[in-house]
Amino acid sequence: MKLLVTGGAGYVGSVVTALLTDAGHEVTVLDALHAGHRDAVHPGATLVEADLRAAADVLDPTFDGVVHLAARSLVGESVEDPGPYWDTNVGGTLALLEAARTHGVRRLVFSSTAATYGDPPSDAPLRETDPAMPTNPYGASKLAVDHMLAGWARAHGLGAVSLRYFNVAGAHLGFGERHDPETHLIPNLLRVASGEVPHATVFGTDYPTSDGTAVRDYLHVADLADAHLRALEHVAPGTHRVFNLGGGGGSSVREVLAAVRRVTGHPVPVVEGPRRAGDPAVLVAGVERARQELGWEPSRGLDEIVSDAWAFARAGEVSR
Repeated sequence: MKLLVTGGAGYVGSVVTALLTDAGHEVTVLDALHAGHRDAVHPGATLVEADLRAAADVLDPTFDGVVHLAARSLVGESVEDPGPYWDTNVGGTLALLEAARTHGVRRLVFSSTAATYGDPPSDAPLRETDPAMPTNPYGASKLAVDHMLAGWARAHGLGAVSLRYFNVAGAHLGFGERHDPETHLIPNLLRVASGEVPHATVFGTDYPTSDGTAVRDYLHVADLADAHLRALEHVAPGTHRVFNLGGGGGSSVREVLAAVRRVTGHPVPVVEGPRRAGDPAVLVAGVERARQELGWEPSRGLDEIVSDAWAFARAGEVSR
């Protein structure tokens, strides 16, 4: 297929682009490089350095589909300054959808998020049928796009799939996390293991969980990218489907810390801090729909996630 990947120079986008290119697809990456990296684009793909509103100039009727990953994605930043989130995540996507409609491109896979669910009412795995009640502008903007896709499917025959990620980590094919600022737990713990920073902070040790720390669902980026390829094959004209993507279980902050110490062989000092406002005790994905309808199965566990992320981090240290 001939595909446009928006945000293909970012963390997830780089791995998705690599898998698509290695599978023989013709890939054009559209990325403004605000958060992405030029060297994260697979050499077999074509990079167009521009924002989403340039999609009208990039797409044409020869394209078979779009994988839409470009977005602003920092929860705290979205609370402090929501305007750019609505502008990019919703306004930019609107421009992309109109470009796709104009050129007759009717296949789209969208990078959504577990933040659309907000604070879950229980510790049970979240299902796609659970209420979506986001608590921040980032999650709200992503949910708005889900609603847009449903409307375009009904009105214009678009075939769309929204993939709601939980906690993505790890590295694959030489591509990994290089966020600035870095807000994710595993890369921040690895920064401590490498000696880059003296310690990490555990936010909250009094949650109603087995060890008092919050539980999250971790998914290897390679498993996540595989789901995008499967979703492209399962898109159906005139329909919009939503799938949760997670590792199929949960790990507490202390369990992740133990895995980082085990994999790296370093002590990884931490200090304990208070809970962060709005952080639920447990956030775990129910992934049965993806298993049944996409034939998808997460295959890499926590130690492999940490090991691959550690190898990527160490390779970066060598290159510097």
